Amino acid sequence: MTTASRLDTLFPTLAEIPEQYRLGEPIEQRDYLVDGRLLTWNGPLATVRSPVFLATEEGDQQVILGSTPQLDAEAALVALDAAVRAYDNGQGAWPTMRVVERIQHVEAFLARMREQREVVVKLLMWEIGKNLKDSEKEFDRTCDYIVDTIDALKELDRRSSRFELEQDTLGQIRRVPLGVTLCMGPYNYPLNETFTTLIPALIMGNTVVFKPAKFGVLLIRPLLEAFRDSFPAGVINVIYGGGRETVSALMASGKIDVFAFIGTHKGASALKKLHPRPHRLRAALGLDAKNPGIVLPEVDLDNAVNEAVTGALSFNGQRCTALKILFVHEDVVDSFLDKFNSKLAALKPGMPWESGVALTPLPEEGKTDYLKDLVADAVAKGARVVNPGGGQSRGSFFYPAVLYPVSADMRVYQEEQFGPVVPVVAYRDLQKVIDYVLDSDFGQQLSIFGSNSAQVGRLVDAFANQVGRININAQCQRGPDSYPFNGRKNSAEGTLSVHDALRVFSIRTLVATKFQESNKALVSEIIRNRESTFLTTDYIF
Repeated sequence: MTTASRLDTLFPTLAEIPEQYRLGEPIEQRDYLVDGRLLTWNGPLATVRSPVFLATEEGDQQVILGSTPQLDAEAALVALDAAVRAYDNGQGAWPTMRVVERIQHVEAFLARMREQREVVVKLLMWEIGKNLKDSEKEFDRTCDYIVDTIDALKELDRRSSRFELEQDTLGQIRRVPLGVTLCMGPYNYPLNETFTTLIPALIMGNTVVFKPAKFGVLLIRPLLEAFRDSFPAGVINVIYGGGRETVSALMASGKIDVFAFIGTHKGASALKKLHPRPHRLRAALGLDAKNPGIVLPEVDLDNAVNEAVTGALSFNGQRCTALKILFVHEDVVDSFLDKFNSKLAALKPGMPWESGVALTPLPEEGKTDYLKDLVADAVAKGARVVNPGGGQSRGSFFYPAVLYPVSADMRVYQEEQFGPVVPVVAYRDLQKVIDYVLDSDFGQQLSIFGSNSAQVGRLVDAFANQVGRININAQCQRGPDSYPFNGRKNSAEGTLSVHDALRVFSIRTLVATKFQESNKALVSEIIRNRESTFLTTDYIF
């Protein structure tokens, strides 16, 4: 079947959608969560459109999923004030609560969250076009992350439960919260990536204002009651609306202590500049990336191709960890392209709920036009679309385009395409690849494919101070979640993992006294009478 014929039958009629994956009537959401209450927004609403179109007699019709509150700055600031009151300069019930009790609140939320699996997975498919298997994986991985975070905090608290004696000074060191946190996640992982900052921020005792991603908004609605019922009032507040109005007002208030954001470096920089006291603002940022895959002349070509196809095109390349440019040695580039295109041709395009589907519609409005422009620019400067049907589109769907040979004067050489365009650069001298990484504005990850130990070792040393992770004979990726996830240059600020995130959203505080009998007796009495939540030797099982 040709790409054109596949596209002709890509979008289904309503009758062709299996009953269990239909959504029913559009969802008009007016609820948002502030100070432990679901409030009703009576102002304007933002329309939520699916990347899925329906084939009708009048042509393709984009599915309208519903609408969400288009809050203004005033409403956002009310939510912020609720978080500020709940934190109460670190004196609130949540930041002073015993760790074991905060864990119980998070566990209660997790139990309620699991009840919403089916509806959240369905909304992931419809809102961002993620296939069923990956939508289920995102939900389950998020739940696993919460469990791992709880276990990591238990271990951290166990280590903190003892006293240390140094140079005649007795002390106990514990991690305490930083304050009011603003959490904003990305649309490609609106649940998982968001919760990798949201949950650590909460469990460490911070209060939170959470604004969902620009796509994947409705899927948070089934969790609002769970948030409301699982945490004290004001600890978690969920707002909606345009970031330019709502988030700008939050940052300009100066009341945000921690900024957790996953998006573009330009967006992060613009928001940080609004804060009147930037030196007091902690930030955990996951930003842009242009991760290269480097194929050496001595290589297991089948493995390199398999990893490169998955790395470049999983979720249509809409991942910060995707392989976004491939450098392939001249000696193997022809064979690589043949195998790559053969593997690509086997990827099934279709709707997210269809079995075995790997290529799905794109949620961003105007994305297909942007990708067409990238392809046109490259072709005008000497590249060719070397895979059959590459670059063809229908509505929100763009069939992957493999571009070769790509050169430095093309936009796709430097721009992060964040979509199914695969630029391939041939090289002879390895220094060309090294210079690309050294000169890049980005430094998240890269992948090296090769079997020559001298060449691989040379590249590892060349890149160890350039990126946050070097993958050998494997695609770029975030997991396992116990490993650090970070980046250099414009790609990140701070380090996230199950363990690191707990530290990012907290600070160490020391209580110390001279090692004297009277002081030992005083501290022992405080502990014995449980007169402090900080000074304690409780051991969490």
